[in-house]
Amino acid sequence: MKARDIVRARGHPLVRGAHPTTFEVTRDETLTATGDCIIGIGADKGAADLDPGLKAVLRDGRAVLTTRLTAGGVTVEVRSRGSAALTLDHPADLVWRRSDFISDRTVGIRSDHTAATLPREFIEALRRGEDLVVELEAESP
Repeated sequence: MKARDIVRARGHPLVRGAHPTTFEVTRDETLTATGDCIIGIGADKGAADLDPGLKAVLRDGRAVLTTRLTAGGVTVEVRSRGSAALTLDHPADLVWRRSDFISDRTVGIRSDHTAATLPREFIEALRRGEDLVVELEAESP
């Protein structure tokens, strides 16, 4: 089974891309210097708003999530896993995690990228306030 969705957000001058275990996209319109995992603000969706078909696939522990992040002409591909424990019901936030930790904001676990490992040219585009397109595609056997 395969499903997809697209989230649109934008960068902010305070995007740091420094968090070692997660990255986040949020509907919030503001960002402070302490939000070192946040790479996009003003998103048009939170976890609760994702396509129901995508949520169903992500809730399969065998699911593989491919996320394509594009800003300022730079595209980064992130691979993560789904989990039967995902609730995907946070109204504002989407979080990708390196660990197996699950909260209502988690959309992917065991991610092969975190905010700190995203390419610096991508982070710089977000610091300029470029639009961010987040394409999520999940597939389970």
